Amino acid sequence: MRLRITTLVFLLFVCLDLSFSAQIRSQENGTHTPPPAPGKLTLVAAVMCEKVDEYTPRNPGIVFSVNIGKISCFTSFDPVPEDTFIYHKWFYRDELTTRLKLSLKTPRWSTLSSIQLREADKGPWRVEVTDSDGNTLQTLRFSITD
Repeated sequence: MRLRITTLVFLLFVCLDLSFSAQIRSQENGTHTPPPAPGKLTLVAAVMCEKVDEYTPRNPGIVFSVNIGKISCFTSFDPVPEDTFIYHKWFYRDELTTRLKLSLKTPRWSTLSSIQLREADKGPWRVEVTDSDGNTLQTLRFSITD
Protein backbone atom coordinates (compact mmCIF):
# COMPACT_ATOMS: atom_id res chain seq x y z
CA MET A 1 0.00 0.00 0.00
CA ARG A 2 2.82 2.42 0.89
CA LEU A 3 4.47 1.67 -2.48
CA ARG A 4 1.24 2.59 -4.28
CA ILE A 5 1.00 5.91 -2.41
CA THR A 6 4.66 6.66 -3.08
CA THR A 7 4.19 5.86 -6.77
CA LEU A 8 1.07 8.03 -6.95
CA VAL A 9 2.84 10.97 -5.27
CA PHE A 10 5.79 10.55 -7.64
CA LEU A 11 3.54 10.52 -10.72
CA LEU A 12 1.67 13.57 -9.48
CA PHE A 13 4.97 15.39 -8.94
CA VAL A 14 6.16 14.48 -12.45
CA CYS A 15 2.89 15.74 -13.98
CA LEU A 16 3.14 19.03 -12.09
CA ASP A 17 6.78 19.41 -13.04
CA LEU A 18 6.03 18.78 -16.73
CA SER A 19 3.09 21.17 -16.66
CA PHE A 20 5.06 23.94 -15.00
CA SER A 21 8.10 23.35 -17.26
CA ALA A 22 5.88 23.66 -20.34
CA GLN A 23 4.44 26.91 -19.02
CA ILE A 24 7.94 28.35 -18.41
CA ARG A 25 9.13 27.22 -21.89
CA SER A 26 6.11 28.79 -23.57
CA GLN A 27 6.78 32.05 -21.75
CA GLU A 28 10.45 31.96 -22.75
CA ASN A 29 9.44 31.38 -26.39
CA GLY A 30 7.10 34.35 -26.28
CA THR A 31 3.98 32.22 -26.81
CA HIS A 32 2.26 32.89 -23.50
CA THR A 33 -1.37 33.94 -23.56
CA PRO A 34 -1.81 37.72 -23.51
CA PRO A 35 -3.35 39.19 -20.37
CA PRO A 36 -7.15 39.28 -20.30
CA ALA A 37 -7.45 43.05 -19.86
CA PRO A 38 -4.85 45.75 -20.42
CA GLY A 39 -4.02 47.74 -17.33
CA LYS A 40 -5.11 44.97 -14.94
CA LEU A 41 -2.73 43.23 -12.55
CA THR A 42 -2.41 39.66 -13.89
CA LEU A 43 -0.93 36.66 -12.10
CA VAL A 44 0.78 34.50 -14.74
CA ALA A 45 2.49 31.92 -12.51
CA ALA A 46 2.17 30.71 -8.92
CA VAL A 47 3.98 27.65 -7.65
CA MET A 48 5.28 26.02 -4.49
CA CYS A 49 8.89 24.87 -4.81
CA GLU A 50 11.98 23.86 -2.87
CA LYS A 51 13.88 27.00 -3.89
CA VAL A 52 14.06 29.81 -6.44
CA ASP A 53 17.27 30.20 -8.42
CA GLU A 54 17.72 33.18 -10.78
CA TYR A 55 13.96 33.89 -10.71
CA THR A 56 13.18 30.30 -11.70
CA PRO A 57 11.33 27.96 -9.31
CA ARG A 58 13.27 24.73 -8.72
CA ASN A 59 11.68 21.40 -7.79
CA PRO A 60 8.01 22.48 -7.81
CA GLY A 61 5.48 20.16 -6.23
CA ILE A 62 2.61 19.63 -3.84
CA VAL A 63 4.30 17.24 -1.38
CA PHE A 64 7.57 18.22 0.28
CA SER A 65 9.77 16.49 2.84
CA VAL A 66 10.37 18.36 6.09
CA ASN A 67 14.03 17.40 5.60
CA ILE A 68 14.53 19.96 2.79
CA GLY A 69 14.44 22.61 5.51
CA LYS A 70 12.75 25.40 3.55
CA ILE A 71 9.90 25.87 1.08
CA SER A 72 9.07 28.82 -1.18
CA CYS A 73 6.00 30.29 -2.84
CA PHE A 74 6.91 31.91 -6.19
CA THR A 75 4.55 34.29 -8.01
CA SER A 76 4.98 36.16 -11.27
CA PHE A 77 2.84 39.01 -12.62
CA ASP A 78 2.59 40.44 -16.16
CA PRO A 79 1.48 43.13 -16.52
CA VAL A 80 1.87 45.16 -13.37
CA PRO A 81 0.17 48.40 -14.47
CA GLU A 82 1.32 50.40 -11.42
CA ASP A 83 3.56 49.84 -8.43
CA THR A 84 1.50 47.97 -5.85
CA PHE A 85 1.73 45.10 -3.40
CA ILE A 86 0.31 41.63 -2.84
CA TYR A 87 0.14 39.28 0.13
CA HIS A 88 1.29 35.70 0.56
CA LYS A 89 -0.83 34.30 3.39
CA TRP A 90 0.54 30.99 4.73
CA PHE A 91 -1.99 28.69 6.47
CA TYR A 92 -1.21 25.53 8.43
CA ARG A 93 -4.24 23.33 9.12
CA ASP A 94 -6.50 26.29 8.23
CA GLU A 95 -4.78 28.60 10.76
CA LEU A 96 -3.02 31.72 9.44
CA THR A 97 0.65 31.46 10.45
CA THR A 98 2.32 34.12 8.30
CA ARG A 99 1.11 37.11 6.29
CA LEU A 100 3.76 38.70 4.09
CA LYS A 101 3.31 41.96 2.18
CA LEU A 102 5.33 41.87 -1.07
CA SER A 103 5.98 44.77 -3.43
CA LEU A 104 5.33 44.63 -7.17
CA LYS A 105 6.91 47.07 -9.65
CA THR A 106 5.96 47.95 -13.23
CA PRO A 107 5.91 46.68 -15.94
CA ARG A 108 6.17 43.04 -14.71
CA TRP A 109 7.46 41.52 -11.52
CA SER A 110 8.19 38.21 -9.79
CA THR A 111 8.37 37.75 -6.05
CA LEU A 112 8.60 34.98 -3.48
CA SER A 113 8.19 34.17 0.16
CA SER A 114 9.67 31.28 2.11
CA ILE A 115 9.35 29.53 5.44
CA GLN A 116 11.76 27.36 7.38
CA LEU A 117 10.39 23.86 8.02
CA ARG A 118 10.28 22.17 11.43
CA GLU A 119 9.12 18.72 12.49
CA ALA A 120 5.93 20.29 13.87
CA ASP A 121 5.06 21.61 10.37
CA LYS A 122 4.08 18.22 8.95
CA GLY A 123 0.56 18.21 7.53
CA PRO A 124 -1.66 20.20 5.17
CA TRP A 125 -0.75 23.76 4.14
CA ARG A 126 -1.96 26.42 1.75
CA VAL A 127 -0.78 29.80 0.56
CA GLU A 128 -3.37 32.35 -0.53
CA VAL A 129 -2.06 34.99 -2.93
CA THR A 130 -4.16 38.14 -2.57
CA ASP A 131 -4.03 41.60 -4.13
CA SER A 132 -3.88 44.89 -2.22
CA ASP A 133 -7.70 44.94 -2.01
CA GLY A 134 -7.84 41.48 -0.41
CA ASN A 135 -9.07 39.65 -3.53
CA THR A 136 -7.75 36.09 -3.73
CA LEU A 137 -5.76 35.63 -6.93
CA GLN A 138 -4.78 32.00 -6.33
CA THR A 139 -4.68 29.37 -3.60
CA LEU A 140 -1.81 26.87 -3.57
CA ARG A 141 -2.34 23.70 -1.50
CA PHE A 142 0.50 21.39 -0.47
CA SER A 143 1.65 19.03 2.27
CA ILE A 144 4.76 18.62 4.37
CA THR A 145 5.70 14.99 5.12
CA ASP A 146 8.57 12.94 6.60
